[in-house]
Amino acid sequence: MALLPAACKQADTAPEATDAVTGSPEAPEGVSVTNARLVLPPVAGNPGAVYFDITNGSDSQLAIASAAVTGAGMAMLHASSTQGNTAEMVHLEEVPFAARQTVTFAPGGLHVMVHDLGPDIVAGSTAEVTLTFINGDKVSFPAAVETIGGGS
Repeated sequence: MALLPAACKQADTAPEATDAVTGSPEAPEGVSVTNARLVLPPVAGNPGAVYFDITNGSDSQLAIASAAVTGAGMAMLHASSTQGNTAEMVHLEEVPFAARQTVTFAPGGLHVMVHDLGPDIVAGSTAEVTLTFINGDKVSFPAAVETIGGGS
């Protein structure tokens, strides 16, 4: 897994349950997404973050290669990294996960950093998130848009 340093801010919020999304038109067999939410930045103009749980119910390893959010300028796979007393964010080229595994994207860990949020991405709405896997398959799902702390 290639890691490149990148600066970003992390939102601190608790997960909120949402409906599972399975079987999107191009989704790999057995992939489902739950608890999806996009947390807005506390300061307008800063990046937001998308959190969710993704389950690989298949018998094959998968790897997420990229993310996109409709209405945003850019989305990148990121992870928190702590070295000594210093916490930083790192850009990930891919996020692999094994067969029959659930991977959680949550504050303090994996997340999708979302830059240049458009005017339609506001608390109380939903944002369409699309993950592309290294084999070209995709899964799309709605993410509830929230403020830090889970408010809409």
